[in-house]
Amino acid sequence: MTLPPDTLPPHCQPVPLDKAYRLMNHGPTVLVSATHGGVGNVMAAAWACVLDFTPPKVTVVIDKATATRGLVEASGQFALQLPTRAMAKLTTGVGTDSAHTVPDKLAQHGVSLFNAPGCDVPLVQGCVGWLMCKLMPEPHNQQTYDLFIGEVTAAWADERVFSQGRWHFDGAPDDLRTIHHVAGGNYLVSGEGIQG
Repeated sequence: MTLPPDTLPPHCQPVPLDKAYRLMNHGPTVLVSATHGGVGNVMAAAWACVLDFTPPKVTVVIDKATATRGLVEASGQFALQLPTRAMAKLTTGVGTDSAHTVPDKLAQHGVSLFNAPGCDVPLVQGCVGWLMCKLMPEPHNQQTYDLFIGEVTAAWADERVFSQGRWHFDGAPDDLRTIHHVAGGNYLVSGEGIQG
């Protein structure tokens, strides 16, 4: 399904920036998207986390060999998205295939994109969280450790599993649970919530 320009998918609601860190606080696998010069790409990344609260910042490791990295460096922006259990095969596909060798990998793996209002980076449909990020250039970290820092400038979540600043997977369809990469295309899914 292709959405009209600047249209959010059903159930997608803005998340206040002071709550955006909560989208990634549980350590899910992410999809990284970026675009520059009319070329866009999406890749999977298992090493991504929250760095700061105000302004909200995240980190993600993007290997030098990926096509997405060049787009991030050239454009100065990227998006992190939280794929679901239903998207495990897609996530493995875009994480395994490189746009350098498989130029149509997004079509091959069934990736559907949309543009959120005011967002220049295409976002992946079917995810349950999206964070738009402005690159905070740190050349030493990027070259030495492949580590990228982004300031979150906008965020959205699927209200069926994230609302009022909290995840609530209990009672939602299992296919909407986020995934956590273990190794070799194997994932764990977010589990039962408990109070401490």
